Amino acid sequence: MTRYFPFLHWIKNYKKEQLSGDIPAGLTVGIMLIPQGMAYAMIAGLPPVYGLYAALVPQIIYAFLGTSRQLAVGPVAMDSLLVAMGLSVIAQAGTENYILLAITLALMMGSIQLVMGLFKLGFLVNFLSKPVISGFTSAAALIIGLNQLKHLLGVELIRSNQVHLLIYDAILNLDKVHWITVLIGLGGIVIIKLMKRHLPKFPAALLVVVLGISVVSIFSLTDFGMKIVGDIPKGFPVLSAPILPLDNIGELFPIALTLSLIAFMEAISVAKAVEQKHKDYKVDANQELIALGASNIVGSFFQSYPTTGGFSRTAVNEQAGAKTGIAALVSALVVGLTLMFLTPLFYNLPKAVLASIIMVAVFGLIDFKYPLRLWKNRKEEFTLLIFTFLITLTIGIKEGIILGVLLSLLMLVYRTTKPHLAILGNIPQTNLYKNIQRFPEALQRDDILIIRFDAQLYFANSQYFKEAIEQEIKKKGEKLKLLIISAEAINYLDSSANHTLSQLIEEIQKKNISIYISSAIGPVRDLLKKGGIGDQITEENMFNTVSEAIAKYDKPNYRKSGSRLFSIANQTNVEKKVI
Repeated sequence: MTRYFPFLHWIKNYKKEQLSGDIPAGLTVGIMLIPQGMAYAMIAGLPPVYGLYAALVPQIIYAFLGTSRQLAVGPVAMDSLLVAMGLSVIAQAGTENYILLAITLALMMGSIQLVMGLFKLGFLVNFLSKPVISGFTSAAALIIGLNQLKHLLGVELIRSNQVHLLIYDAILNLDKVHWITVLIGLGGIVIIKLMKRHLPKFPAALLVVVLGISVVSIFSLTDFGMKIVGDIPKGFPVLSAPILPLDNIGELFPIALTLSLIAFMEAISVAKAVEQKHKDYKVDANQELIALGASNIVGSFFQSYPTTGGFSRTAVNEQAGAKTGIAALVSALVVGLTLMFLTPLFYNLPKAVLASIIMVAVFGLIDFKYPLRLWKNRKEEFTLLIFTFLITLTIGIKEGIILGVLLSLLMLVYRTTKPHLAILGNIPQTNLYKNIQRFPEALQRDDILIIRFDAQLYFANSQYFKEAIEQEIKKKGEKLKLLIISAEAINYLDSSANHTLSQLIEEIQKKNISIYISSAIGPVRDLLKKGGIGDQITEENMFNTVSEAIAKYDKPNYRKSGSRLFSIANQTNVEKKVI
């Protein structure tokens, strides 16, 4: 039971002393969630109260099912933007149909995550490489921030996920800027930044909310055109089953799939980072999918839109001393009390203040150090990052992440088609055989060619392998009598590679050149045998090490150290110098 309900593990060992960490952490995150939730709902194109709904039920469900004890689940900026960009082409933001689609999206996203978790598909997130995520996140942060310009400037601007359109429309409307709104918004940004620098644990967002409401109320700024949040419905969200709009299921599915992967990636990355600071639990990726999926499914029945684990709130939760899921329950209690009694207090909250909260939060996601490091050391991956960044900025959010993943996979496949291949030579006075390009002192013999292939052998690179060996044999000339294939780095070969290798062996043997295989691991040796290679290269011509193969060639009566092959990493170090 503890596998599917991890709370059973920590609750039976719960100690009274842990409350001193859980309660303050829960209160702090709950207070953060109120302005953040409303701000992120605005990003998603929803009324602010839906951010509070999304901050309520999902984190309660996660507290019971999640394996991380500090992950703070609720609405986040990235997913909110994905919701807005995905739904804006289907319905008008803020309308009843739009809200229904957002809730349905939470149900679909949760269902996908739940199925992925039950079938242990958590590994799929590994296809989202760091350069793709960095480029995507930075671009999405710019899009989120620039979409808030209309609230910061106090003018009506288009809603778009294409940055050039946002900037162009803002320039066209500069003459309509509401300067009081600009001052309120910029003031909010300055206060939050100063508070983060000097009092990082203080809920700066709540402070600017209080100040914003106070300024609007005292100076009656609504009379001067200041746009405010207005009425926020009071009370808990009503339990109701989401009505699936069948006409839009086909359009919603790719959005839900993208959301499920991105949301999981966000949650698991921050959960794993926090886990390293705690030794009393382990984060299980597949259980996290189940927990996040269940949170979104149940949340959709309480009018929640898609949620996941938030970076900033989780960091605050951990720093404030959260020890278990009790902290999340306390946060939910704070949100619940706000919904029941405090929503009228937010009537005069300026939208410019919410925009300032969003801008500070999302611009903090833009990473400058990582791209610079890639530029210096990994030009290929830098290109991938910039490609994802530009596609996301100019074409769209979904297109950016999908094309980024596809390009990263293509680059991976391309690299495996022409992997590293080394010619080995003997380091004098040792049994070590090293790459002659890296070790100029390594000695070669005219009658022996030793080649190490540093990748698995499969259909895409088997021909390259064959041609590279043929080319090296040609360089050696007629003096060559022995080819040794050092297979230590080959961990698999498919049927296509097996066929190509068989052809290569046959051609080489016709030239009266012997072939030995050294250092092959057990599974590869089994595949060679099953593929018929064992009939061409007998057991007598397979060796544990290159030095053993050389010894056999020089002394035909030489007896091998053992009849079964092992990988070098698992040898019992018969020849210590080789290892």
